[in-house]
Amino acid sequence: MGVQSGAHLLPRGNSVETLYYSRYNSLAGPLLVAVSEKGLVALAFDRGQFPFPRDKNVKWELSEKKTKPYTKELSEYFSSKRRDFSFSLDLRGTPFQVSCWRALLKIPYGETRTYADIARAVGQPKGFRAVGLANNRNPIAIVVPCHRVIASDGTLCGYGGGLDVKRKLLELEGALTGTLAA
Repeated sequence: MGVQSGAHLLPRGNSVETLYYSRYNSLAGPLLVAVSEKGLVALAFDRGQFPFPRDKNVKWELSEKKTKPYTKELSEYFSSKRRDFSFSLDLRGTPFQVSCWRALLKIPYGETRTYADIARAVGQPKGFRAVGLANNRNPIAIVVPCHRVIASDGTLCGYGGGLDVKRKLLELEGALTGTLAA
């Protein structure tokens, strides 16, 4: 999966960026898919309201054509025909958030890690709470797999889509074992 290097923030000044979006119905529930010219910029749980930031420098345009390559791979993932995504990501956040999200991308399909594991992976061994906050701000659910992060005691905890969705995703990936399956 191609990931753009460095933290990327929304454009400044008078330039206007067009981001394309569509809705996608999945095993995890309805999702909103958003892409830039560089790659997937957001995959959010659709709660009936537009979850993406409103910014005068961003124009949102509905386009199933632009999002189709992404929704095709998501369909393959949800039907257990795909374990890795091949499209580029356009990660946008602080340098710390981006480093956490990159660490999440290294968690293999079907496996889990703890918040403490991710904190160590990003060079902040005592920063598990900061890692939790970065996960909470992850704009690309499922693809940047924050659902694969569990509590140190092996239990499910915190997920933007809800614990039922987290459990479904981990079941799909065959990662529910021991305490998680209870």
